Amino acid sequence: MKLSKKIKDTIKDPRNILVFLNNRGIVVLPDEKYLSILYRIKTGKKLNLDNPESYNEKLQWLKLNDRKDIYTVMVDKYEAKKYVANIIGGKYIIPTIGVYDKFDDICFDDLPDQFVIKCTHNSGGLVICKKKDSFDTAKAKRIINKSMKRDFFLTSREWPYSGVKPRIIIEKYMEDDKYGELRDYKFFCFDGKIGIVLVCTNRQKDLEETWLDEDFKLINLREGGHKSRTDLEMPSRFGEMKKIAEKLSSGIPHVRVDLYEINGKVYFGEMTFFPAGGFEQFDDEKWNNKLGKMIRLPDSKNKDEK
Repeated sequence: MKLSKKIKDTIKDPRNILVFLNNRGIVVLPDEKYLSILYRIKTGKKLNLDNPESYNEKLQWLKLNDRKDIYTVMVDKYEAKKYVANIIGGKYIIPTIGVYDKFDDICFDDLPDQFVIKCTHNSGGLVICKKKDSFDTAKAKRIINKSMKRDFFLTSREWPYSGVKPRIIIEKYMEDDKYGELRDYKFFCFDGKIGIVLVCTNRQKDLEETWLDEDFKLINLREGGHKSRTDLEMPSRFGEMKKIAEKLSSGIPHVRVDLYEINGKVYFGEMTFFPAGGFEQFDDEKWNNKLGKMIRLPDSKNKDEK
């Protein structure tokens, strides 16, 4: 049914055919033209790149005009660890067990009983092993190999990913003993200042997304239809997290810094320049405009020379 609907939707609007081909590596349009079409499909609105105002519009502008080579390092899930460690210290980095060019290079006999497998060049494709003797290696291989083939840049033309080498990284499995999960604290930062915070809980079952201000107070923001919570307690290291997020985001128009608090210690997760690909689905459009005002675009195009 899902496939049938997708085919019908594609035929109904010729623009969807361009997206379909693009996501399969058949690039027929340059970035700006493609993003204008994708923006219209996703939001029903015309993309204004001459005078962008909303959050989603400004993210599209940044994709095209704020291109620094270091951004590619910052989104690479392996290289980012070294970059971040040089800024805030190695104690905040989740230990890496191994890095591989292909799944068949992994020697599972050498791995600990628990670990996490993911790709370095995209979002998704995560496999968690909590008990090695019951781990489905064949299923993990299917998930990871599919993720390895995915060109994350093409999906919504997020420029930083265009230069990331696809690799597989295995990390130490981490879990907070108090909550029995890995709570994700996402700091939306604007040139070194925190605008809002998203806390993701219950990620392996029924994802909950709770939005707060920089003082950990609930705000009336909903996005994507996910459940939220009213009983979240502030992590004991929240002040430390804020300082880290501010330091890592300094000098960058907008970046989301993801951190964890695990058993009383803070760990770095990842950095994301274009949350939801720059197509956030706010329940109240005022947040699209409010967050847009927090982004101060560079006076001119900012691209490193190749």
